[in-house]
Amino acid sequence: MQAWLQTLISSVSLFFVLLLLTRLMGKRNIARTTPFRFVSYVTAAVIAAIMSLNLIPNPAFGLIALGVWVIFPIGLDYIAIKSKWTHELINGKETILVKHGKIMEDNLLQARLTGEELLRELRYKNTFNLADVEFAVMEDTGDINLFLKSDKKPVSPHDLGIKTAPQAEPQTVILDGNILDEPLSSLGVNREWLNIQLETTGVSPDNVFIGQVDSSGDLYLDLFDDSVQLPQPKVKELLYANFEKIQSDLMTFALETKNEAAKKMYSKHAETLDQLMKKLKPYLLR
Repeated sequence: MQAWLQTLISSVSLFFVLLLLTRLMGKRNIARTTPFRFVSYVTAAVIAAIMSLNLIPNPAFGLIALGVWVIFPIGLDYIAIKSKWTHELINGKETILVKHGKIMEDNLLQARLTGEELLRELRYKNTFNLADVEFAVMEDTGDINLFLKSDKKPVSPHDLGIKTAPQAEPQTVILDGNILDEPLSSLGVNREWLNIQLETTGVSPDNVFIGQVDSSGDLYLDLFDDSVQLPQPKVKELLYANFEKIQSDLMTFALETKNEAAKKMYSKHAETLDQLMKKLKPYLLR
């Protein structure tokens, strides 16, 4: 067999073998993997490359070496799940860099970080003032996570006592001009509903690059033709505005009428509507 043909066959075979083995090793973000796992990936790739070039006379030896660098990490992962000691031995443990607003210089030296490198990592987290940091820790992947001081954290609706509607993952219902039935079914709607929404905006599905429906039921469209301006849906805002007008009218009737019974009726209905609006506000106004 010619050398180039043998190299081609071994390379194609090892491509699929390595694809299967990496799937067995689990899904990991290479940018955030631990040093040990990164070395395992690189070593397995190097062994496969050497085997594909037929630099190992006996392919069985190459498969044994490849198996060791794949099976051992998988086995150690399962042991690490059950044993914290094993997990820390393989992957290391987190290192506290800032505690109660104070930099831990000894831990910084242990992590082999300079002060400038720490400040750079803080800037990556959009934190430019060291005085804003209450706690910072370096994970075993090398990432640095921050916990800001309580008076420096962004204000959330919970902090303000504002109720918000629960949010769910947006569903892509149109992709590259094609309607996707499965996301529509998960939302409890069908193509007829989608076609009505598209007719309202005057858009053809063929002109839609991406269409998404959020948890509130609003349809967002991105068109192939960027010159087309789409109207923004204001159905919920208009509905809430109508509630406000009705409630205002009821209060006005209560103030203007001379009939005590009618005054009480208007005031009662206005109060009931006000309570209803408070419950609906998180869902109608975002």
